Amino acid sequence: MANLYRDTGIVLRVQKLGEADRIITFLTQRHGKLRAVAKGVRRTSSKFGARLEPFCHVDVQFHPGRSLDIITQVQTLDAFGVGIVNDYQRYTAACAILETADRLTAEEGEPVVRLYLLVTGALRALAAAERDPSLLLDAFLMRAMAFAGWAPAVNECAKCGTPGPHRAFSVQAGGTCCPNCRPPGSASPSADTLTLLSALLHGQWGVVDEIPHVARRDASGLVAAHLQWHLERQLRSLPLVERKAKPDDG
Repeated sequence: MANLYRDTGIVLRVQKLGEADRIITFLTQRHGKLRAVAKGVRRTSSKFGARLEPFCHVDVQFHPGRSLDIITQVQTLDAFGVGIVNDYQRYTAACAILETADRLTAEEGEPVVRLYLLVTGALRALAAAERDPSLLLDAFLMRAMAFAGWAPAVNECAKCGTPGPHRAFSVQAGGTCCPNCRPPGSASPSADTLTLLSALLHGQWGVVDEIPHVARRDASGLVAAHLQWHLERQLRSLPLVERKAKPDDG
């Protein structure tokens, strides 16, 4: 049994396999994205079925298999789903986080420690209801795009690098553009919107808290458009995200 191995990971999604099994997709700390089979997990007698649901942060033991590895042990590290699934706004934001992480890790078995830490931190904050879920989602998406090398330019021209701020924003160009480089049809976001994008990317929550809500909505639209342009397909979960601010958010 020396070929057994362990890792910690977030459950990204589950798929039915046969009558009683499931294929579980994890984002793990040391092995990146992994797919493995959980035998008998759909039976009511399964001892770790509830530990292998989306949003669960677990310590898992695997046995290498021919095509897919087999899950042999699971221990819960954080049950993030408990603080997420009963709140629609947090749930839809969390689903978008998991789907984004899944899309950004096309290659299985390649370590992506930074993305793993981003996902874990975002889910922990959502479960704790620390902030507006929409802001937490956008902060995650900005940082995930930075991980992938797609972060939009917000403090300089995306084309020539001239320091900003610049008032034109073009998804196709890669972010804000100076007057000389501005492509036709560019958006003209407010200064507050651009400040918010920068603050979300760098985790400046004191700045984020001072930004008006109308700028938050505009920033969310730019983040979603920028992400889906680079993914070259729409995220199924993103249109379902509830973007309204809660009363206690100001």
